[in-house]
Amino acid sequence: MELETSIRNNAVRRPECRLCDAPLTTTFVNLGMSPLCESVLTADQTDQMEPFFPLHVLVCDKCFLVQLREYVKPESIFTEYDYFSSYSTSWVEHARRYCEMIQQRLKLDQNSQVYEIASNDGYLLQHFIGMGIPVTGIEPAANVAAAARKKNIPTIIEFFGVDVARRLISEGKRADLIIGNNVLAQVPDLNDFMRGMAIFLKPSGVITLEFPHLERLIDENQFDTIYHEHFSYFSFVTIDRLAKQHGLKLFDVERLTTHGGSLRVYLCRSDAHYAPSPAVATLLAHERQRGFNDLNTYTRFASKVHRTKRQLLSFLIELKEKGAKVCGYGAPGKGNTFLNYCGVGVDFLDFTVDRNPYKHGLFTPGMHIPIRPVSAIDDARPDYLLVLPWNLRQEIVEQMRHVGDWGCKFIFAIPSVEVVDPKGSTP
Repeated sequence: MELETSIRNNAVRRPECRLCDAPLTTTFVNLGMSPLCESVLTADQTDQMEPFFPLHVLVCDKCFLVQLREYVKPESIFTEYDYFSSYSTSWVEHARRYCEMIQQRLKLDQNSQVYEIASNDGYLLQHFIGMGIPVTGIEPAANVAAAARKKNIPTIIEFFGVDVARRLISEGKRADLIIGNNVLAQVPDLNDFMRGMAIFLKPSGVITLEFPHLERLIDENQFDTIYHEHFSYFSFVTIDRLAKQHGLKLFDVERLTTHGGSLRVYLCRSDAHYAPSPAVATLLAHERQRGFNDLNTYTRFASKVHRTKRQLLSFLIELKEKGAKVCGYGAPGKGNTFLNYCGVGVDFLDFTVDRNPYKHGLFTPGMHIPIRPVSAIDDARPDYLLVLPWNLRQEIVEQMRHVGDWGCKFIFAIPSVEVVDPKGSTP
């Protein structure tokens, strides 16, 4: 009843921008109806009613924030979560390099206080522990927080915002460094989140945030990174506006290759001593020149998405008509957006595999594709593997190169359909 009431109230409320409160009227892309992308199912659940929600993405005509409406409360998504960051070796290595870099840049030591918001299973903070730097994780999902605590990483099980920040301040705590990797998109109340970080930061403290870059999403047709868990999609010009709205200053930015192309932004209080690097002005000018303050830049995206769906389905139909065996590799959230929008179910994929044992024996939401251990690939010996976590392309091709021994090839569908022979291609 509570969920039905929430959906009904949301349906009749006029959509407003979560950053600037302007009315939302312009479509970025409409991916139809889809289940929650991380809501993997048991066998019994596949025979029950499954909730689907709109994946209709809008763009604000005023501040150009690309966003989904809050169809589902974060508590319904993140309280029990099946994504464990440590299962990606490349992501853990990315975190290790970041920790070494930021420790040297900010001269962090045993007297510093480092907080990570959405700290997951401790994949990042564990590296600071080895340096003797005090850390605290803030993570709403109790199951992944428990994994962090087993690594002796202090973890608060909460959703971060102004209330949590004020409580921590009342306990005499303040942050020298606040880290938020791939969490900003998952926050429905952006202003509460940013305000909380601003007041929790020490006067000379630093915030670093990493998030997928909207420019790369558009240029490389990464529509599968759109799902209900991601409420917002950021350009740098929008991040600049968000920061200024809460008394924060962007003083540096880096382009990253992670998650299909991300930004790492550095923020401090507006009155802090950090001077903006030339990279800030350069990227702002670049995005303005690219048209990120022009609605036409956003409204052109949908046609690329529609074309990719047609291309993939035509290719898979041709393979199946020839009798090819096709399986999936990976069961990430983005993969479920992709499968549900394109309509790829067990009529195309026999099963998919994942390194996360939490998902083994379960089924993907919506399409109900069985999820098995990676070893199932060697048993089935498929002709093709449709790779769903394409952002880990190099890691996966290297790990699974042996499938070429029996002639198996990889299929990547983002930005467009591409077949990769593991025996004859360097990823």
